[in-house]
Amino acid sequence: MDISRILLLLSVCGPTWAFTLDLDYGGVPLWINRFLGEPSVLTLKDRMDPGWFRAVNTQSCPLECDCPIQWPTALYCDHRGLTQHPSGLPSRTQYMFLQGNNIAILGSGAFANATNLRWLILDRNQLLSEQLDNVLFSNLTHLVNLFINNNNLTRVPVGLPSGLKQLRLAYNRIEKISEGAFQNLDNLTLLLLQGNRLTTIEEGDLKGLGVLNLLDLSHNLLETFPKHLPPSVQQLYLSNNSLTGLSENSLHGFNRLHYLRLGHNKLRNEGLDHGAFNLTSLVELDLSYNQLTEIPTVPTTLQYLYLEVNHIQEFNISSFCRTVGPTSYSRMKILRLDGNKLEYHKLPPDWVFCLRVLHNIYI
Repeated sequence: MDISRILLLLSVCGPTWAFTLDLDYGGVPLWINRFLGEPSVLTLKDRMDPGWFRAVNTQSCPLECDCPIQWPTALYCDHRGLTQHPSGLPSRTQYMFLQGNNIAILGSGAFANATNLRWLILDRNQLLSEQLDNVLFSNLTHLVNLFINNNNLTRVPVGLPSGLKQLRLAYNRIEKISEGAFQNLDNLTLLLLQGNRLTTIEEGDLKGLGVLNLLDLSHNLLETFPKHLPPSVQQLYLSNNSLTGLSENSLHGFNRLHYLRLGHNKLRNEGLDHGAFNLTSLVELDLSYNQLTEIPTVPTTLQYLYLEVNHIQEFNISSFCRTVGPTSYSRMKILRLDGNKLEYHKLPPDWVFCLRVLHNIYI
């Protein structure tokens, strides 16, 4: 069993856990703060008798949902085979779980009585962009997390409230981002768009995302490194696209970027400018499963480099260290080169002086 799910189970059953997480909901952990009264993200369906809930809980509860007494502001309506949203939502509702149903349409009044919503989970339904009312979310001024992964959306929903911090739209059918779609979301820190059909990111597409921390554009149809990304991004995921290279200016201005994932693309050395990764803020760089024949030049401050399953035949110390001395050495901790055409006993004898703080090397 995944350790995160063990922690999550313990947090529900035991008194000592304050923060827990779950790895569902678009592949990025959803942290739970029990001190703030945030509920479990585990489904309650078939785990507890809904009749018991209704016997001990005097508050109103839609027949399609469970309303546990330990989380009085949460409604669990997930995995019920629903084709429309539940009616008569209690005004106390702040956390609503509607994932795993067959809902295709949400009208303007769907959440009219639940304007205090903080979390709205709509993953794994049949939602269509043309069946989402343009003012559906505009009155949800307290909304912090909106998850619509694994649906049939062809565009980013309009009228999103400015207080959103997480927007998860992974695995839909979005081909293009309408200009200004995010212009009012100046509190958004996480945006998931992986598993869509994006071919390019145009200027203005992500305008307004001034504090965005994590941006996932993996599993799309991008052929060139996207420009016009928010400079605030610290985690950028572009794996499983069709990228062939990066220019010297591709990462220009990303002074906060720590994690860059470019695995499972079509990167070749001839498409990588010599200074493409010259960014001292980088902590982790994933270039695995590409078509590289040489180790690209990386900053000496980089700590984690993944180059497994390429076509690399030679170990170049100059890729890691331009000079070697008492203060001139690589801070690399983990280096993966397995699945290439290298052999450990053929490494140059002085590589250890450059990679002197290395914890693990895989060849």
